Amino acid sequence: MTAAAEAARRRRQAAGARKTTRDVRRPWKIGKARSKTKPHTVRWVVAGEVFTETFVSYALADGFRSQLIQAMNKAEEFDVATGLPVSKLESAEPKVKAEVSWLQFCIDHVAARWGELAAKSRESMCDSLATATQVMVETTRDKPAARDLRRAFLWAVLPANAAAEPPKELDESLNWLVDHSLPLRAIADPPTTRKVINQLGRTLDDKPVAGDTYRRRRRGLNAAIEYAAESHALGDNPLKRVKTKRVAVEDQVDPRVVVTHAQARELLTAVSYVGSWHRGRGRRLVAFFAALYYAGLRPAEAVALRETDCHLPETGWGKLTLAETLPVTTKKWTDHGARHDKRGLKQRDPNTVRLVPIPSTLVRILQAHIDEFGVAEDGRLFRNERGGIVGSTTYSRVWEEARRFAFTPYQVESPLAGRPYDLRHAALSTWLNAGISPAEVSKRAGNSVEVLLRRYAGCLDNQEEFVNRRIERALDEMPELEAG
Repeated sequence: MTAAAEAARRRRQAAGARKTTRDVRRPWKIGKARSKTKPHTVRWVVAGEVFTETFVSYALADGFRSQLIQAMNKAEEFDVATGLPVSKLESAEPKVKAEVSWLQFCIDHVAARWGELAAKSRESMCDSLATATQVMVETTRDKPAARDLRRAFLWAVLPANAAAEPPKELDESLNWLVDHSLPLRAIADPPTTRKVINQLGRTLDDKPVAGDTYRRRRRGLNAAIEYAAESHALGDNPLKRVKTKRVAVEDQVDPRVVVTHAQARELLTAVSYVGSWHRGRGRRLVAFFAALYYAGLRPAEAVALRETDCHLPETGWGKLTLAETLPVTTKKWTDHGARHDKRGLKQRDPNTVRLVPIPSTLVRILQAHIDEFGVAEDGRLFRNERGGIVGSTTYSRVWEEARRFAFTPYQVESPLAGRPYDLRHAALSTWLNAGISPAEVSKRAGNSVEVLLRRYAGCLDNQEEFVNRRIERALDEMPELEAG
């Protein structure tokens, strides 16, 4: 029997075995829960462990408590995993299903949601669960290191590995994880719930993560626990009961990363000098970075740009028609085994397109790029030296070298244009500072007006004087009010 099959057998055995006992203490009087939707709670003890159920009304809670007392008076066996009388489990649909381990729940949850999620969303979901797993295991002397435990978990939850033999280097950690994974219901224990939530905000080296990372992880874990509650594997969602005090994080672009127009032109020139001239490593990416700056594209949108998406007239402004993106991820998260996942526009319906007018400067740059480098077989404008899709590692390395060519040592060490994505920030900031209405900017950028104004509030320069002049002009045009 393979290690994977043995692990699966033990997981099924742990989930399916039922232990019963008559060691039951009489339920406490009906108490009050913190939940607004289910404020009445019943607590009782089975085999030394406290169980809790919440109800929407006092009558329902009192009825459930009476059923427990009646079962005790009849000397009925109680299930150790769920705390319920055996007769209640064998009757109609039970309130709480038989116990399942945290690992098995994660495997089932990932398999259930895999087909409906994009590759990046799959990666995000598994990252949330893997982070929580650092807490949702027993603490023993032979507990694997945090990184080994994470690698074993991520291998185990991939649907493609359901019947596969694990790599030898993961075998020991995976077996330990199977044997020492806590029951799913352990996450409902308040101290454990708080530990899990706190873990979401830490790295494997126990350092604080960025605010965006914490919020993304909590959203992912919350979705999983909601799934557990809906399938009756848990009662209500315990994450909602724990309130954490966190410093408010302004979701704003750091104005220090935004380049001026002169600096952007210097950077584009510097890109052309990266790498040898005959290989054109930097030159073939000048138009790519120009699309980020002059059109405000996201890198994944620029990577997917095709010649047929471009209207490039001989004179004047042109237009880009954006319909898809090629976000980069790890091969294991995609269905086709490639690093780039073909998707629609970000947070939009798959059939939605976005029209982006582009200035004549970018029109000429794109025309020159097509004349010199042509296009890929599928019409993509940008490709690597072997003709494949431009990867984030490739254009990030070119960008790092270009910054060293274009900037002073002090600027290189600063956040100024630290990432290619900062060219998009510079584009949107330029449009807003030029007085373009937020509605028009958001339409071109593919953001909502709310997100746009919140993110770029710190990048608006000299707006007070500009706004004051517009208000004065509007007041001057109004008719004078007659006195009396």
